[in-house]
Amino acid sequence: MALNIAYFSWVRERMGVADEMVDLPADVGDLGALIAWLAVRDERGALAFAEPHRIRAAIDGNMSGRGAPLAGVREVALFPPVTGG
Repeated sequence: MALNIAYFSWVRERMGVADEMVDLPADVGDLGALIAWLAVRDERGALAFAEPHRIRAAIDGNMSGRGAPLAGVREVALFPPVTGG
């Protein structure tokens, strides 16, 4: 399954790209599995996703939890927690 992944803030800096199109392995079926796969895929991912609990995500523009399925999804955005004042 082809999926566009967009990276923001320090996740983007550590990944070295703003976004990428990836072909997911068959066993990557939900958001948690995607983050785990990205963490072991290469050194950039290991650095960006060393603390997966800090990563927030939006699936096709909607905030989503780790168990959210990826079937039929077009884009996943990954970013650190957002704070504001």
